[in-house]
Parts: sequence; structure tokens; C-alpha cells
Amino acid sequence: MQRYNVVRLIREGLSGHKGWQPAWRKAEPKPSYDAVIIGGGGHGLATAYYLAKLHGMTNIAVVEKGWIGGGNSGRNTTIIRSNYLYDASAALYNHALTLWKDLSRELNYNIMMSHRGVLNLAHDEGEARQLKRRVEANRLNGVEAEWLEAKEVKAFCPPISVAADARYPVIGATLQRDGGVNRHDAVVWGFARAASDMGVDIIEQCEVTGIDTDKDAITGVRTTRGTIATGKVACVTAGHTSVIAGMLGLRLPIESHPLQALVSEPLKPVLPCVVMSNAVHVYMSQSSKGELVIGAGIDPYLSYAQRGSFDIIEHQMAALIELFPFVSRVRMMRQWGGIVDVCPDASPIISKTQVKGFYIDGGWGTGGWKATPGSGHAMADLVANDEPNAIAAPFTLERFVTGNLVAEHGAAAVAH
Repeated sequence: MQRYNVVRLIREGLSGHKGWQPAWRKAEPKPSYDAVIIGGGGHGLATAYYLAKLHGMTNIAVVEKGWIGGGNSGRNTTIIRSNYLYDASAALYNHALTLWKDLSRELNYNIMMSHRGVLNLAHDEGEARQLKRRVEANRLNGVEAEWLEAKEVKAFCPPISVAADARYPVIGATLQRDGGVNRHDAVVWGFARAASDMGVDIIEQCEVTGIDTDKDAITGVRTTRGTIATGKVACVTAGHTSVIAGMLGLRLPIESHPLQALVSEPLKPVLPCVVMSNAVHVYMSQSSKGELVIGAGIDPYLSYAQRGSFDIIEHQMAALIELFPFVSRVRMMRQWGGIVDVCPDASPIISKTQVKGFYIDGGWGTGGWKATPGSGHAMADLVANDEPNAIAAPFTLERFVTGNLVAEHGAAAVAH
């Protein structure tokens, strides 16, 4: 793998950039692998990377029905935070945040990580009490968090309106200073490049059409590019988790919903942080290109369509204009949607199943992107050892039998 550095960049610039090698190999499927990962997004590629790096499993394949990063990884709003309420969630997301901080250096690929801070707004005393409770819980779990009064919110984020006569006045906010955003395609490409260099085959345009078993054990996968023999299959397919599981007759406690977002025309730097509000149901950040990246919660109806309903956009823009009046003069440039799979407790599934050799990473709802390296790390442990590690253990399927749920609706309600 070519190492990227300033000297190499200057040298290639002077020679017309003709010396760069492809970032990852365009592999053809082999007859068999030790493990096959279904899904070439951030989570799937992170799983492959950590399997190769930490467990020495390099005879593995990542199969993707389209192109890598073309699903939810390319359709999210890249917000990174770990200020979840419960111990299990805080451990998982804070582990991911720790990995994010050094990921560019580890992968030798700039993922454009920007620790600009994430504000979660409170608009009434009840919400303020809940958020202050979360701050204290975060601190007990080693998660960076603090409470800001309205004047401090305004000082940290000057364009926000904290007018007392607003319909939803801002009375305070939690702040996670090491939260922020990064670049989704850079993360996907960085993981793909590093995994490919260690021998992982990344196979695009390869849709899984069936999964073969013998006596409730995985024996292979059928794809549009032939059958591949394997004893382990990791399903890492975001909104389509239940579709893949259905090939084995497994029913999961998951619903798939559209989740949409939109961006404005590029502006000069105006928003220094990420701002989220559960009460008015909107969040916003500014990209490195100057676009305002705006989103809200999931559409209520069930669908596998990568689009959303107009009323969600209408509602979130009305809410946003209350918080940031200047947005009323900004033109919106484009809108898109993704598919998120949601569990009843708004927490993910990282679990083996009753079919030996079949593992699931799904049900992330709106929290998938921020967990990418942590999820990949935990999933790699699960696939390699056939048992969840301490971080993944609370998120197995057994919790829906025991009732030991990780109910994070309060921390995940608006997404991100």
C-alpha cells in the first residue's frame, strides 16, 4: 500500500498525478473464504479491517450489491457523539469515539474528523432536567459532557436564537466538545484501502441472493457472481438486515424506515458546531464545503424506499427557522433519504444467531454512523471468537427474551 504524505503529494503533483496506485484491489470472488461479510459500508469494511488486523483473518471477502459506501454510509449526516444515557450505550459509542480520534493516522487516510462540539438543546424545564441527568450519567461513564445555560449556548454558537419569547425558547443545552463530524466517503475508502492491503477481497456489484446451510450451520452464500463456500457470514446491511436474515427464515425485532436529510447552497463559515433539538425535531451542521447539512427524525411509515415524505422536510425547516432565523434566506440545494432499521429499544443488535456461523450487525436506527469503528471492532471479535466481547454483550438478541433492554429513545430520538 502506498503511504500518503506531503512529499509524495508534491512529487505526484509535479508529475501530473500519474503514479498513484488504485486505493484498493478490484477482486474477483474466490470459491471459498473463511468468512464473508455482506455489506460494503462503513460497518462492514470496519469489521473486515479489524478481523484482518486484530485476528489475522485475511481470507475473507466483503460483498456489496452496488458500490462500497453507496448505501447508508453515503446517505447519513456524519455526526459523531457518544453522550448516550445508559452504561452499555455509553461504553459502545465512547469506544467508537476513541477510535475515531486516531483513525486518520491509523489508516493513513484523512477522514476529515472535526471535533467541533455537539449541542443538545433544552426548551423547557422538564427537558432540561432530563439532559442534566444525562450529563451526570455521561461523566460517571467517562464521557465528556457539560451543561450550558442559554447565554453560554449563544456564546458557543453565535447564530442561534435564544430569544425568550420564542415558541420553543432555548433555556440551555448539553455540550460534548469532542463530538463533531467527519467525511463519510473518506471513512469508507480508508477502511477499504487498509483492509485490501492486508488481503481482504472487496467485491462490488455482487448481490447476495441466498444463504446455504447444513444442519443449521452456514455453508455458503449464493450471489449474482456465483456461489461462495464459507462457514461464517456476517450480515452488515443496515436497513436491509431483516431481508438477509429472512433468507434463513429468521425474524428479527426490527422495522425499516426512511430517514432523510437535505443540504443548502454553500455558505461562508457560519455554524461552528453541531446543533440538535429533540423538542423541535431538527439538527444541523456545516460541511467543509460550506453546505448546511440538515435532518430530523425518521419517517413514521415502514419502507425500503430511499426517499422520505414532504411533511418531514416542512416540519424540520419550520423548526430550524425558529432556531436560526437566517436560514429563511438560504436556498436548499438537494435532498436524499436512506433506510434505517430500528429496534424496539432504539439500540443496535451485535449478535450471533441460532444458525451457527451467522452473525448480525444491525438495528442501529439513526445511530449507526457514529459507531462505525467501535461496531466494526466489536463485530470482528464476535465473528472471530463466536462470542461477544464486553462492549457487545448487552446488544445480543437475548435481551429481547430476558427483557434486559437498552432503552435509548431519549438519546436517539432525533437521530444523531
